[in-house]
Amino acid sequence: MDDLFEDDGPETGGNAHEYSVSELSGAVKRVIEGEFGLVRVRGEVGRVSRPASGHLYFDLKDDRSVIAAISWKGQAAKMTVRPEEGMEVIATGRLTTFPGQSKYQLIVEQVEPAGAGALMAMLERRRAALAAEGLFDTARKQPIPFLPGVIGVVTSPSGAVIRDILHRLRDRFPRRVLIWPVAVQGEKCAAEVAAAIRGFNAMTPGGAIPRPDLIIVARGGGSLEDLWGFNEEVVVRAAAASTIPLISAVGHETDTTLIDFAADLRAPTPTAAAELAVPVRSDLMALMAEQGARLHRAVLQRGQMRRQRLTDLARALGRPEALVAPARQRLDLVGGQLDPALRGATAARRAGFERLAGKVGPGLITGFIAAERRHLAGWSARLAPALGLRQERARQRLADWSGRLAPAMARAAAEAQRDTARKAQTLAGLSARMETAASARVQAAGERLAALDRMRLTLGYTETLRRGYAVVRAGATVVTSRAAAAGAPMLEIEFHDGRLPTHPLPSSATEDAGPAPQPAGAAPKPRKPRSPADGGQGSLF
Repeated sequence: MDDLFEDDGPETGGNAHEYSVSELSGAVKRVIEGEFGLVRVRGEVGRVSRPASGHLYFDLKDDRSVIAAISWKGQAAKMTVRPEEGMEVIATGRLTTFPGQSKYQLIVEQVEPAGAGALMAMLERRRAALAAEGLFDTARKQPIPFLPGVIGVVTSPSGAVIRDILHRLRDRFPRRVLIWPVAVQGEKCAAEVAAAIRGFNAMTPGGAIPRPDLIIVARGGGSLEDLWGFNEEVVVRAAAASTIPLISAVGHETDTTLIDFAADLRAPTPTAAAELAVPVRSDLMALMAEQGARLHRAVLQRGQMRRQRLTDLARALGRPEALVAPARQRLDLVGGQLDPALRGATAARRAGFERLAGKVGPGLITGFIAAERRHLAGWSARLAPALGLRQERARQRLADWSGRLAPAMARAAAEAQRDTARKAQTLAGLSARMETAASARVQAAGERLAALDRMRLTLGYTETLRRGYAVVRAGATVVTSRAAAAGAPMLEIEFHDGRLPTHPLPSSATEDAGPAPQPAGAAPKPRKPRSPADGGQGSLF
């Protein structure tokens, strides 16, 4: 039997059938479409593409594998739920191949939501935690300099992004650019980008290498996995702690990463970041020329207007001599009248003083003193009774206040006792509520622990055994291959209701039990699809 399939050597080429590429692709297509009819696949939606044709292209993935999926225009129009990147969905469709690219793909007819994807859920939790720390607050953001002297760019030196940025800066306003080369995806991306941001900030102003006035972190578009390095916490914290203003230009306009929230400014694309970093030099020169011309015209027009105004006012004024002549004439007139008026006033004041001096004598002063003494004696006689009366009134008010003090103190003491009783009652109620809340908390924690334990049991491999699977062990080692099972002296098979020791079959017996070889050149017989009666449940062996 083995002689039928023995290799005849390179001279004869053997008796194997020679397929054309199209025949082999068609055979693979028939096998896959015959083996897998209508299937339901659960996974996370990767990158979604919607070209102008109306068809819908996207990826379905889990933590280990990716399947390309497509929905034709008519199928996509009937979908009640459109797949979005990061969604976890259940896709119903048929598996087929695309011979033009030697790949298989899923033709999706319907999509059902199954919850948020693991990556998107992790990203949302991280965003909420960093936002709670205040790393995304608007108050922390710094203004972008109008015209930075040195621009630091954190990106890959071999990609098209740095060429676009340099080309755009050269067209708008040439500036000095420092490039810090980093990996923009993969495991090293986050650490290198964070180190680059911290390195630019650690530069000494005025040193041998100039310290940048602005940092641009740039990368081209990509899937969520490609851009994941810019969602890492170390990158976000480095961007938030940067004392140099930072522009984030990661991905295309629809891509959003956590560094966009921590950056001082987000640009939709790397080229847009270069446009936001510097103004257009030609526009500035044109604006300065226009402003200079406007300033020159304004100065000339202002001077001309003031000169014309001065001329108009000068026409309205008379000659200085004519304006001063009436005032000089009035001054001369008043000056001539001043000396006689002073002499007359002095003579009148002297005559009045002499009349008053004749009336003043010792008798007048003595009478004035005697009158003042009598007036003072009258006030002294009234002072003693007034003081006594005032003391008596003060004594009466004091006695009145003393009589009212004791009841007031008693009322205050009673109010204090009532307040103490109310607070004691409130404290007792709070103590009872605290004991009840503690008991309820402990009970809720116990119920949650019991639920988690039930979930642990549900997700454990013992539940898998109940669905028809089994675990094969050789001693303490789990056997996962036929060769390992054939080489073990003793096997133990674990079912859901117990374990069964058994001996492996000899190698010759297992080989003889294999399928009979087919004649050369015969087309492979397609496998019969499993019927619903089989339960849709396979086995580990």
